[in-house]
Amino acid sequence: MSPPRYHGGVSTNTFPRARRSAKGYDIVQVEDFLEDAKRAYSAPADAQVLTSKQIRSTAFLLKRGGYDTAAVDAALERLEDAFAERERAATVATIGRDAYAAELRTTAQEILDRSTRADGRRFTRVSAFTLGYRVQDVDAFAARIAGYLQGDGALSAEEVRTVSFRVVHGGYREAQVDALLDALVEVILGVR
Repeated sequence: MSPPRYHGGVSTNTFPRARRSAKGYDIVQVEDFLEDAKRAYSAPADAQVLTSKQIRSTAFLLKRGGYDTAAVDAALERLEDAFAERERAATVATIGRDAYAAELRTTAQEILDRSTRADGRRFTRVSAFTLGYRVQDVDAFAARIAGYLQGDGALSAEEVRTVSFRVVHGGYREAQVDALLDALVEVILGVR
């Protein structure tokens, strides 16, 4: 194994580098985030310095010579899972297992209600001059979500985290779709 390289005082061997022809995540940003995450995880669970949802929404700049995006994304998913488990344990300790399960059921029902709406009517549409998620793409994934919540199919947190939709004029409002996907990841992680 080669000795660690340093960039601005930061070790740069945490993840493999992107191929020369591709950009990768900014090394300093990734390393800074990982240090913050380590401190947050070491803090008391009720400190809520960093949450699983914040980890899920973390983004890094792309730069030549950066870290391989797939390797970093996989590590972030594991980190999110660890924080989600910790959050679930803290919530169960505070409100009890039954109340926590009831909250998950309520959230799952809200997601199911939205997911089973008629095609083209699941979310608010943006104007014809604004970009949004392609309706057909979202509706197809919503059918998978409904199947999962009704016990007719499998769906992993990773699939929800990595789903992508084409962007078109007049599509679904991205913020609404993203909020539903975030809630679904929380439900999936909550029932593990």
